[in-house]
Amino acid sequence: MIDIGKLYCGGRSTGDALRYGTDAGPDSHGNRPHNRTGSAGERRPIVVWSSTRRCNLNCVHCYTDSSSKAYSGEMTTEEGLSLINDLADFRIPSLLFSGGEPLMRTDIFRLIDHAAEKNIRPVLSTNGTLIDPQTARDIKNAGIVYVGISLDGMEEVNDRFRGKEGAFSRAMRGFENCSAVGQRVGLRLTLTKRNYADLNRIFDFIEKEGINRACFYHLVYSGRGGDLFSDDLTHREARLAMDTILCRTRDFFNRGLDVNILTVDNHADGVYLYLKLADTNPERGRDVYRLLAWNGGGAHSTGVGIANVDYFGNVHPDQFWQDYSFGNVRERPFGEIWTDEADPLMRGLKHKAEFLKGRCRLCRYRELCTGSMRVRAFRTYDDPWAPDPQCYLTDEEIGLGEDKIKELIASGQNYTMPEELTR
Repeated sequence: MIDIGKLYCGGRSTGDALRYGTDAGPDSHGNRPHNRTGSAGERRPIVVWSSTRRCNLNCVHCYTDSSSKAYSGEMTTEEGLSLINDLADFRIPSLLFSGGEPLMRTDIFRLIDHAAEKNIRPVLSTNGTLIDPQTARDIKNAGIVYVGISLDGMEEVNDRFRGKEGAFSRAMRGFENCSAVGQRVGLRLTLTKRNYADLNRIFDFIEKEGINRACFYHLVYSGRGGDLFSDDLTHREARLAMDTILCRTRDFFNRGLDVNILTVDNHADGVYLYLKLADTNPERGRDVYRLLAWNGGGAHSTGVGIANVDYFGNVHPDQFWQDYSFGNVRERPFGEIWTDEADPLMRGLKHKAEFLKGRCRLCRYRELCTGSMRVRAFRTYDDPWAPDPQCYLTDEEIGLGEDKIKELIASGQNYTMPEELTR
């Protein structure tokens, strides 16, 4: 995650200790700040548990390819409780209950209660359409520290994206029901060609509805979102989207609005933000460089600071690698699986900087990004160490001159960026 408010505007949030090694402070956004670690590499992973594949919607970009039907073989209540015990023993900081739609599990609140009792911060990722007033109270009482509700555009855009008419209005009622009981709740949105031009309307909506946290995700090619570039932003569009996000976040801060804005799944955003500040506010730029370098970008994300356990108990590098498993928690403890570098992909993910190829290897800002999302490189080039095709920074910006390009050609690492993204 790139915390736009923290980096670009000097704000604070509960995730500062995890992302930047700084104390959140008493006036930080949110509640229950994370504990600090000595370095980003020492972090235990935030675990995304795809607790069920079943979902009441049919989203275009669903990484689990979920539908509204029962799937056999999913983890039972007792297995779920055992998993939570296992994760607590490994001292993970947070467990994100995801899906499918996690609220379709009839035992979901028992599982959430147990995570909270084990001192794991429980977070809920949901489409929001099932949150009626009683469910909102149940979420609050179970100890959920944050509810992320997915919207993917305004009314009709969202409904087409979600595959169900009325999904937007029902999700909005979910927002309202959470807010009514004092539950911390925010917006999650995946940037695509369908919605990026509507970003100003979305920011207007965030302000009008009093939403105090919004995460803008870059598309990751997986599941029903695996059709590579058909819905993805071009590099030009990604830069325009970032310009809007930076501008509107700055405006929120200048007017004293308490809104935590983040971008997710593309660490090039951090470098782009830094370059903007280096031109306009060099002193602030130097501070931001230091914070981004502490974080390390992709160095400490997939395979280190983020993990996924699916509905069958398989452990994946993150939620977008559903086709690659390191093992199953029904057979081995999560901590044992997660620290076993005998698997070549796990070893590579734990030491990404040593394996990067192409322009990522020679980038002057490698320590800020460390190759971003390896799964996008794998989907595009069939090589997990190739460049991330969503890096929209120019060769000039990353210091890739003619001599370095010649070196890449000589070493067979001059990967061609997809034409669909560069036009």
